[in-house]
Amino acid sequence: METEKMIEDTIPPQVTSLTSLDSGVRPVPSSPAYAAERDACLNYFTRWNETDQVEFVEQLLARMCHYQHGHINAYLKPMLQRDFISMLPKKGLDHVAENILSYLDASSLCAAELVCREWLRVISEGMLWKKLIERKVRTDSLWRGLAERRGWIQYLFKPKPGCQHPSHSFYRQLYPKIIKDIQSIEDNWRMGKHNLQRINCRSENSKGVYCLQYDDNKIVSGLRDNTIKIWDRKTLQCVRELQGHTGSVLCLQYDERAIISGSSDSTVRVWDVSTGAMLNTLIHHCEAVLHLRFCNGMMVTCSKDRSIAVWDMTSTTEIMLRRVLVGHRAAVNVVDFDEKYIVSASGDRTIKVWNTSSCEFVRTLNGHKRGIACLQYRDRLVVSGSSDNTIRLWDIECGSCIRVLEGHEELVRCIRFDNKRIVSGAYDGKIKVWDLPAALDVRTPHQDLCLRTLVHTGRVFRLQFDEFQIVSSSHDDTILVWDFLNYSGASPPPRARSPADRDLFD
Repeated sequence: METEKMIEDTIPPQVTSLTSLDSGVRPVPSSPAYAAERDACLNYFTRWNETDQVEFVEQLLARMCHYQHGHINAYLKPMLQRDFISMLPKKGLDHVAENILSYLDASSLCAAELVCREWLRVISEGMLWKKLIERKVRTDSLWRGLAERRGWIQYLFKPKPGCQHPSHSFYRQLYPKIIKDIQSIEDNWRMGKHNLQRINCRSENSKGVYCLQYDDNKIVSGLRDNTIKIWDRKTLQCVRELQGHTGSVLCLQYDERAIISGSSDSTVRVWDVSTGAMLNTLIHHCEAVLHLRFCNGMMVTCSKDRSIAVWDMTSTTEIMLRRVLVGHRAAVNVVDFDEKYIVSASGDRTIKVWNTSSCEFVRTLNGHKRGIACLQYRDRLVVSGSSDNTIRLWDIECGSCIRVLEGHEELVRCIRFDNKRIVSGAYDGKIKVWDLPAALDVRTPHQDLCLRTLVHTGRVFRLQFDEFQIVSSSHDDTILVWDFLNYSGASPPPRARSPADRDLFD
């Protein structure tokens, strides 16, 4: 108590004011004796070495109360701060300052520009807004696709010989425009705003587009009339027709070298993607080949004959059967795989999981009430659609059903998902867009999961999508392109649904 009273008596009232410390105004000494004693202490202090000085200050601090420590802390904080970004260029280390600031996100970079002129100069001369945009383009498929479609990718990375990139201000102004463009695309998805393009396949005999795949230049479609037709993306005209199957083309996939297709004629055929020439015919299944997938020298096919075939692909002409997987009790309608698992779904209402390397059975996912027509598998997530009109999300590692999505009124025939959305197509003629992160959160109410419903012209057989569009096909012999990037006004509504043709899953 005596110590506390002594401290209170000896500390001037002015020192306890933070205003005096913040404003730099020194408090008035309490007496001439204090000033003389202070100066004497400072003289002693300056004679000591650094170690002794630190030890003395520690002793002083130990004798102060908590309230005084707060004042000392407020006094020391600005003394301890160092503007290293401004100091680095003075030592010839501009590149180090630029490298440090290049890790900032957009909002932090905006704040850094306002710190001082030197920081602004480092950001400007280091072209850090350009580097931020380039980093986004390298790591985000949405940014990459937008750069290519809008044309500003020409201003990124290394300029072409003889060309020079714009100044820093160009990229500073470009960034918010890109953000606004991305927000507009997201709003278009959410509100269902799109431009609609239609391809009429004009099949002469039986009508229906069972499968498709697309890129920026072409759409490859498999038709019920036994042909594969390739369409130009710009003109929407058929540029090549592949003939050879003697039954409906039910599934296909292509890469830069080959198109591989499966048919109700029980064969798998391999075509040259550039010339359209038939390169190989695989005869193994004894009934219709309903689906196939290939990647990294491996292909998996499935059939109405209830089996799954695993193939090793050395080249387009050297494809050897590795293993046949048997276990389903009805037609195997769809397969997907990665380096860990092969996943198959069947009309027997089950999803089966197999080890990719050993081809050994792992587990069965049970839950659907009727046959399963479609699925996609990636990482731990499996999303499946069924003739019970529902979509189920599964954790492949534990085999549990995470969520059931309800909304379609007929068989869910096709389904795809990415990091943001699930897009499903059904025999009710509707395409539904679902919020994937919300669906994975069990707390989200069911009514908040479906973002938008699009009305197709008939039963939806197949669809694929990316950040900017959905491409879908139907039993009425049409392919529709739903463009959310270039929305320019009201989209013409698709014509009314025609009577449903007989289909494989009827």
